[in-house]
Amino acid sequence: MKYQAKVTEIGEMALEFLEMDMLIIFNNNAPKELAEISVLHSIEEMEHEVEVGDIVQFGESTYTVTAVGGEANHTLKLLGHCSFKFSGKSQADLPGQIELKGSALPVITLGDEIIISKA
Repeated sequence: MKYQAKVTEIGEMALEFLEMDMLIIFNNNAPKELAEISVLHSIEEMEHEVEVGDIVQFGESTYTVTAVGGEANHTLKLLGHCSFKFSGKSQADLPGQIELKGSALPVITLGDEIIISKA
């Protein structure tokens, strides 16, 4: 397992971003203005960097990593932050973005686990 955290709060606008195929996550100590647009989670240590081919789970939904932006591992380790984009592209549009491929968008609820593991 590379990373595992529990959803502790869902910002007022976080699910609006999900409608645009994007999910923003942060540690649960994020500033208020960022917390509003994010899914907040428990503060956890990142064991290994996220790589193409890894598996990401949000509760019961599973995805494959297709691209990792140049800053995504750094911000995930430091702040528990990255943006997940559900387009399956082979290149991330933004430095802090992780591209995912899966069959449908996740349903995020309080208490869900976010798990990143090697395929």
